[in-house]
Amino acid sequence: MEKKMDTGTMPIGVVGLGLMGCSITTCLLMAGHPVIAVAPVQDDLKHASNRIREHLHTSLEEKLTSFPPDHYFARLQITEDYRLLADCAIVIECTIENLPIKESVYKKIEAVISEEALLCSNTSAIPISLLQQHTKLPARFFGLHWAEPSHTTRFLEVICGDRSDVSKGELLYNISHNWGKEPTLVRKDIRGFITNRLMYAMYREGFHLVESGYASIEDVDRACRNNAGYWMTLVGIFRWMDLTGVPAYHTVMKDLFPTLSNQQEVPQLIDDIVKAGGRGVANAKGFYEYTPEEAKLWEETFIRFSYEIRELALRYPVDVVKKQLNK
Repeated sequence: MEKKMDTGTMPIGVVGLGLMGCSITTCLLMAGHPVIAVAPVQDDLKHASNRIREHLHTSLEEKLTSFPPDHYFARLQITEDYRLLADCAIVIECTIENLPIKESVYKKIEAVISEEALLCSNTSAIPISLLQQHTKLPARFFGLHWAEPSHTTRFLEVICGDRSDVSKGELLYNISHNWGKEPTLVRKDIRGFITNRLMYAMYREGFHLVESGYASIEDVDRACRNNAGYWMTLVGIFRWMDLTGVPAYHTVMKDLFPTLSNQQEVPQLIDDIVKAGGRGVANAKGFYEYTPEEAKLWEETFIRFSYEIRELALRYPVDVVKKQLNK
């Protein structure tokens, strides 16, 4: 792991305070940053403080932090005023996946930050090379792709666009180790980056199996939980093949790959749910049926799980074997 940097005096801005923006803000506060959190949407301004405080309170209970929420809130400003971003060294945009909205936000940010500041987007779907075309200084623009909840997961992708200064991407990569991450530096931009390309290939095959009648939604989820979910916290797909015998995968690939789904349309199953207004546990309408009580309990269970799996995962960092060899 890279040497940790002293980030105590490096202010960071977060623009957009939905679920992701609040957990990213929490992560940065826990790492020691002063944070300017800008809410472009009035509803976010109403809920952000409670969300962040709850994250910090639970993190204290789970021993991720040593201080109560008020200790961190002393370094947090929640505001609608973009001008307060003026002294930030890094600003992270966390708005919805809508290009005109993001372009509008970038104009407001760049109107106040210095030319030396880095501007990043938490987008998971829009190529960084496309987004940076809508900025004044594309060389300082990067993707920072987080996973929810951002303050507990090890995941982070630092993505360079076609016009990004890679040396500044390397700087972000180094800084992010201090955020409790095992980051990936994506030096060449591609839609979906790394993790989404892997995961959406799995999602597509899952839809294919269900819609073609091979398995139920419950069957697919059960298979993922008890196979990939069993080993992925320790290793990725290539290390897994090393551990379990590379030639066997070579043999299976020859016959299996031609049969996998290459569907390019949005699956009917998810299309029907979205058109009917379903948003998952957020409104108790998704792939599964929920009572409001069940949906709320699933959210709470996921939060509890995220802390417990983090505790296990941190026992097995990326260099776990090297550390054992060097004892």
